[in-house]
Amino acid sequence: MNRHRGRFITLEGGEGAGKSTQVDGLRRFLEQQGITVITTREPGGTPVAEAIRGLLLSTDHPAMHPDTELLLMFAARAEHLRTLILPALEAGTWVICDRFTDATYAYQGGGRGLDMGRIAVLENWVQGAVRPDLTLLLDMEVRAGLARARGRGEADRFEQETVAFFERVRGAYLERARLDLGRYRVIDAAQPVEAVAGALQAAVTPLLEGRTPT
Repeated sequence: MNRHRGRFITLEGGEGAGKSTQVDGLRRFLEQQGITVITTREPGGTPVAEAIRGLLLSTDHPAMHPDTELLLMFAARAEHLRTLILPALEAGTWVICDRFTDATYAYQGGGRGLDMGRIAVLENWVQGAVRPDLTLLLDMEVRAGLARARGRGEADRFEQETVAFFERVRGAYLERARLDLGRYRVIDAAQPVEAVAGALQAAVTPLLEGRTPT
């Protein structure tokens, strides 16, 4: 592996957790430290993956089978990895991604109730050994997050799901964080924006120093 490989950071969380705002702030912080960094999102990030995102979020097709949804997520991810993420990392660029495979475990596994083992098979097939260096989970109470998200305008197909669905999503995220303390950092997203940004900056500092996050 290229010893100058970039770092791969993912931001995860339920609806209304403020990921999009924090992604931009974290990018600016890293650039101030002299890091070359790009930001991207899932599903999406490339023209093909963005087209798949449109299909996944559209309310024109509300009755999508959960297996179809899962496979589309990984189809978009395969394109995203090979077209954008892996080339950037190999070039030494850091990548900040708004959601990645942990979201699939949370939404399709926890929310939809799909078998986690089947998701793991697809993860290994599509990603091989590629995993984020650090995953920042912005966590907050479900109803508060939904109020934020639904206040932004028309809800997409996922945002129209029930509170019970998002409680399962949150539970799956927190369980994954509990089982992988080396990679995950759980941040209280109900804090003021500035406090959340400070917590994220503190979490990535060990990577800047060439250390494993602790």
